Amino acid sequence: MGLTGPSGIGKSILLKALADMLPHQGDIFLGDIESQTISAPQWRRKVALLPAESQWWCETVGEHFQGYDEVLFTHLGFNKDVLDWQVSHLSSGEKQRLACIRVLMNQPEALLLDEPTANLDPDNRAQLELLIRDYQHKHQIPVVWISHDKEQLERVCQQLLTINKSHYDISQIAPEQTEEHGMTA
Repeated sequence: MGLTGPSGIGKSILLKALADMLPHQGDIFLGDIESQTISAPQWRRKVALLPAESQWWCETVGEHFQGYDEVLFTHLGFNKDVLDWQVSHLSSGEKQRLACIRVLMNQPEALLLDEPTANLDPDNRAQLELLIRDYQHKHQIPVVWISHDKEQLERVCQQLLTINKSHYDISQIAPEQTEEHGMTA
């Protein structure tokens, strides 16, 4: 599902609530598991949030990973040498691509993506979209994708939720639109 709306309307807050990172009302389920029946860290291993700005707390990239998945790293344009790179020297696009790899290596059962391609050039945007799509199809998981780019949401989503101050709209993306971009509704 794509999620769009004006800046400041609460899209990121909604994702943080779904990830059980903020207090919220209502019940959140992943399959038959209700978020309040397991610990927050257990829930977050199942329901992963990729924030718009990733967090990096160690000096080198490798210190943020528990291994090296050649397929994931190579798909997003990195080789094993990246593990030795200094985080302080990474571009915002490199950080975002690496943060996506970090999230996927934890094998989440649901993905919450907050503008995951905002800092990427067109080629890297396309590679990340493809990687997410392939992961979703392989693992049959739900994905909520925030973006201000409606064309992107039409490429990667089957439904679109538009939030405005006074209302929200849910629309289906036509199957022929998603099929032409490698997706099926």
